[in-house]
Amino acid sequence: MGTWDTHPFDNDTAADFANDLDDADMLERETLIRRALMRAADSKDYLEAPEAEEAVAAAALVAAQCSGIELASPSYGPEEPIPTLPADLRSLAVKSLDRVLADESELAELWKESEGGRAWERSIGQLRQLLDPVPPANFQLPERPGSIQGQKTPQAPFR
Repeated sequence: MGTWDTHPFDNDTAADFANDLDDADMLERETLIRRALMRAADSKDYLEAPEAEEAVAAAALVAAQCSGIELASPSYGPEEPIPTLPADLRSLAVKSLDRVLADESELAELWKESEGGRAWERSIGQLRQLLDPVPPANFQLPERPGSIQGQKTPQAPFR
């Protein structure tokens, strides 16, 4: 595995994926990102490391766009702009990251065998958190329309 750190673009496969994005027409970049996510998310068999590495890189691009953060390793990520990505890629990115971490994933197995395995898992967890944030522990859904944080607000009388 040609890997030098735990960030999404810190491996040869992800760097090649970034180059492929740079070489693609602007209109094709979303399709390349979607395909990388779908290959991992839809995998029912053993997920090979290269497909998983591309999915992590693609998920990082979605996370960066929806959260406004910069990539952890911008020198290996795409140099050309990424078009505005559709909102449905967020859930697809979460599903692909879950698949990368699941059983029958070569990349997860390789990282578990390495010294940096826990750091890599934290990195994936941080990406997932950006894509699918958990509401704060004290968050409460309103009791009924017009109420906020469980406190009822005056309602107009029914006619």
